[in-house]
Amino acid sequence: METTGSEEPAGTPPEPVEPLPAFARGLCDDAAVFPPGLMPLHEAVPAHARHETARYAELVGPLILAAPALADLAGLLRPEDRLNLAVTLPAGPGQAEHALTAVAGLAVSLRALEVAVPAGTAPDRFFVELDRAMSATAAEVFVEVPRDERRAEVIDTLATTRYQAKFRTGGVTAELYPDERELAAAIAAAVAAGVPFKATAGLHHAIRNTDPETGFEQHGFLNLLLATDAALRGADGDDIACVLAERDTDTVASGIAELDDHRAGKARAAFRSFGTCSVTEPLTELVDLGLVPSGASDPRTEKE
Repeated sequence: METTGSEEPAGTPPEPVEPLPAFARGLCDDAAVFPPGLMPLHEAVPAHARHETARYAELVGPLILAAPALADLAGLLRPEDRLNLAVTLPAGPGQAEHALTAVAGLAVSLRALEVAVPAGTAPDRFFVELDRAMSATAAEVFVEVPRDERRAEVIDTLATTRYQAKFRTGGVTAELYPDERELAAAIAAAVAAGVPFKATAGLHHAIRNTDPETGFEQHGFLNLLLATDAALRGADGDDIACVLAERDTDTVASGIAELDDHRAGKARAAFRSFGTCSVTEPLTELVDLGLVPSGASDPRTEKE
């Protein structure tokens, strides 16, 4: 196919841009197949490949799939592919053996496993089962911390293991969103225990907002990053909650801009990433806020 001077031939790498700031690198895990995006798997796999070769590739973490979806993945990959993948185990450690066997036969690089603590399972029993299940893999393991009386024990136990935490920050119903005090307490506990964490669901915008369609109060992913920085600098739960509740765009953007590489690095070592059903939407917001270079936008991947 002929091209004009304004078009890039297929497969041509984009022009290089300046590196993303430290706070943004690897911030967005690709959860395209999960609600509310629900991108079909046969579209999500090539879309993720485009993200990984785009100008904003530094922003992008692995594609996240639930363990049952692995059965449908084989037919979408070529032997020469090497898909960066994170796998969720929503039913708990019992899904690990089958998932690891499935992954071993795929052209993927398993970056992480994300494991739920089943309802009614005591933390001590869960970690015995998790240790047994994870003995066969060196991948990072994130434990979704339950939002009940088990939270403190789970976080304290994580501090004695190689495992990290995962906090649910939203979902398809209002009750799946922790308020700012609950989330602040979870962040403070993880930081105090030295347990890195990631976040999942509900972080649809950079800054705290009320969804106009659902009325849900939604946390901002930049608020979450600033709250982590505040916790690392000794803020108490009330102050961390105030950071999470901040809705002023200039205040939040200025706070992020003030993070030098050292502070940003420490904050990101604690807050590892968040799952988003759209990679380009957070990118667009960061560009609009003036926090990442405008050249990071890539016209080839604007539509996922």
